[in-house]
Amino acid sequence: MLSMPSLRREEAHQRAHLLYVDSYSVDLDLTRGEEVFGSSTVIRFGCREPGATTFIELRPVTVHRAVLNGRLLEPTSLADGRLPLPDLAADNELRVEADMRYSRTGEGMHRFVDPADDEVYVHADCGPDQASHVFACFDQPDLKAVLQVSVTAPAHWTVLANGAAEHGADGRWRFVPTRPISTYLMTVVGGPMHSVRTEHDGIPLGLHCRRSLAPYLDAEAEEILDITRRGLDRYHELFDERYPFGKYDQAFVPESNFGAVENVACVNFRDEFLFRSPVTDTDREIRAVVIAHELAHMWFGDLVTMRWWDDIWLSESFAEYMGQRVATDSGRFASAWAGFAVNRKTWGYDADQRPSTHPVASDGIDDTAAALAYFDGISYAKGASALRQLVEWVGDEAFLAGVNDLFSRHRFGNADLADLLAALARTGGRDVHAWAQRWLRTSGMDTLRTSVEQRDGTLLSAEIVHTGPPGDDTGLRPHRIRVGLYDLAEGAGGTRLMLRETVDADLPPEPGPDGSAHTPLPSLTGARVPDLLLPNDGDVTYAKIRLDERSWQAVTVALSTIEDQVTRALLWTTARDMVRDAELPPTDFLALARSHLVTEPVGPIVEAVLSFARRQIADRLVPLSGREAALATLAAICRRIMRRAEGDPSLAGMRLAAVRFLITCATTADNLAELREWLRAGRVPGGPGLYPQLRWSALFQLFAAGMAGEAQLAAELVRDPSSAGREAAARCRAALPDAAAKERAWQRLFTANGQSNQLLAATADGFWDPGRPDATSRYVERYFAEIADAGPRGAVASRVLAGQLFPAHAVNAETVRAAEKCLDHDLTAPLRRALTDQLDDLRRALRIRAAD
Repeated sequence: MLSMPSLRREEAHQRAHLLYVDSYSVDLDLTRGEEVFGSSTVIRFGCREPGATTFIELRPVTVHRAVLNGRLLEPTSLADGRLPLPDLAADNELRVEADMRYSRTGEGMHRFVDPADDEVYVHADCGPDQASHVFACFDQPDLKAVLQVSVTAPAHWTVLANGAAEHGADGRWRFVPTRPISTYLMTVVGGPMHSVRTEHDGIPLGLHCRRSLAPYLDAEAEEILDITRRGLDRYHELFDERYPFGKYDQAFVPESNFGAVENVACVNFRDEFLFRSPVTDTDREIRAVVIAHELAHMWFGDLVTMRWWDDIWLSESFAEYMGQRVATDSGRFASAWAGFAVNRKTWGYDADQRPSTHPVASDGIDDTAAALAYFDGISYAKGASALRQLVEWVGDEAFLAGVNDLFSRHRFGNADLADLLAALARTGGRDVHAWAQRWLRTSGMDTLRTSVEQRDGTLLSAEIVHTGPPGDDTGLRPHRIRVGLYDLAEGAGGTRLMLRETVDADLPPEPGPDGSAHTPLPSLTGARVPDLLLPNDGDVTYAKIRLDERSWQAVTVALSTIEDQVTRALLWTTARDMVRDAELPPTDFLALARSHLVTEPVGPIVEAVLSFARRQIADRLVPLSGREAALATLAAICRRIMRRAEGDPSLAGMRLAAVRFLITCATTADNLAELREWLRAGRVPGGPGLYPQLRWSALFQLFAAGMAGEAQLAAELVRDPSSAGREAAARCRAALPDAAAKERAWQRLFTANGQSNQLLAATADGFWDPGRPDATSRYVERYFAEIADAGPRGAVASRVLAGQLFPAHAVNAETVRAAEKCLDHDLTAPLRRALTDQLDDLRRALRIRAAD
């Protein structure tokens, strides 16, 4: 979908000052064929300055009729997605009748044909800058209005929207009006869906998917509903405001660009969350957190919405924090905070060290199109971490009181950072404005180091040395942390790191002349020297952690024996960050994994460590000459985990995770022959069975080695004709090493041919092979010559092509120079940001190789 000029901040501010919107009545006709649908909209709105002129957003194929207050508007006045509205009255009615184009890229009204049965499904994604692809609207978050939708659809369809449905006798679906909501939260979902319905605490609940996925929804429905019920109960305990939108539907839709979208009362989830194969405990935990996250959005984002995109964090940071918290509180997913530390938080850490970093509460989003780039690791993970630190600082009771005050004052309206701080100040009694200035209005990460002086095993002094980002003069952040003292102890099970005690510490933000703050720990003077002195024990703040030499040595000896899983996750994250900062050789990280990962009982930790080692260390951070040794180390770790888990049902998820990564390490002739045998047998010896996901993964390795082709692909697509199978086949085709196959894949990538962004991403994922760089070496230069032309294809396609397809494996000075030269071109904002970040990661990889 081609980009158009986007609403600017000052335009939105002026329009919000001029207008208030009472209601939208949207009538959609989804029976007009494969390319377009009908969209008729009636908007009733007021104007504070009668006689003024404004505009409404509309991106149609054809405008049939536009009438403002009984006066026909000239359709040809529509330009760049804006229809001028001249000479407004105090009270206005606008009627627009148009044909709109279906999307194939998940933006606007996405249309999908299920390859399993040829049934058609649609879903509307009205996220930033996309609502006007569905209906005429004032597309900015602070012009909330009542929304009433009606839909004409094929007779055998089920249709969902933000309001409860009334299926009339004439075949049209009518939905009850909503409370005031923002345009970006509107959705419609339609098709011959399979549904599971129930009720909890007076709230109608619905789960929905396409018909071909019905068996998987039926198998997963009870778990999904249990998480939803527990989430509602917990939010009703925490918040004074009950769930505010009547019914609550969760629709699992195909080819979504996002994991989930928090549309009011009708959340759309990527349908990969309906598991078609056995999955790990980590997969289930991630899904539970996402369900809790989206449910939190009904309060944070939907009930109270940001005024402008600068305050995305008021929606995403809060939903991220509450999702983790409520998933943990549910009782089943006790490792959610450990998973946050090794997965989500590292997303924030990486983003915060790139050139595109920005404050959590940004003030740099100048137009709506730019907003999409801010749905990132900072707005989600760093923001959630800052809120967790805020809870430590003001106390949970004061925090929740402030949140409830915000809801009470701004329900069904809008708010910004100032409104939140006012609410917290009223209820908490602390200087939250100064805290917010340090935490939310600055970018980058602090570093916390331990420093000790000792004599004959006794501590003479211990302190935390607190520094800011290199070259940053905006000051430090205050931190409230716990410092853990651990001792190595010998026992029947070997050497263990045992927690002796924790010490609370408040780290002030005032640096000394050297730019760092030194916080003494006087209660430790005279104590026995610990083997590990750990700042941020329990991981309650957001900062780099660096240990003294004695402490790091203790970690290498006994990391896996620390009892607390969040603390182990913190230490693995520290090791990962040390690799990225060229302070720990990648081979030492692999050695740490070889020593301590096999006995790690927490699935998210195991999978995060294996993922970093496989995708970053083996494919990028070690030179090609060391790649096979790195893969052999990882394969050995995976086989040891498999042996430990064999025959133990409680460890089936851990064994499955090890098998997944073991398959990706298969590059030698013997390893590939083993995969062929597994495919022939349909299972791994000792389990698990080779369900679709594992079969496609194994087949991909064979394709990349040139040991499989179209005949095997055709047979596998007969076995798995699903959309997921189609995407896996695209990845396999792109992996073929022969020149003709690479050229075909390249054309699919750089030709706007109407394929979904999921097929685009699958092709991008299969194209480069870090183990066989010669097969694609000529495409590295070609990539930088052609990537600038991808900008008009939209933000999501740009993110795939400039991020996922970036030749990250080509770690050399020539690639750096080519990327630098490319950035001299006139690029769209999404392309420039993605390429700038990739270049920064490439330079980092070069530094790591040089240091090793």
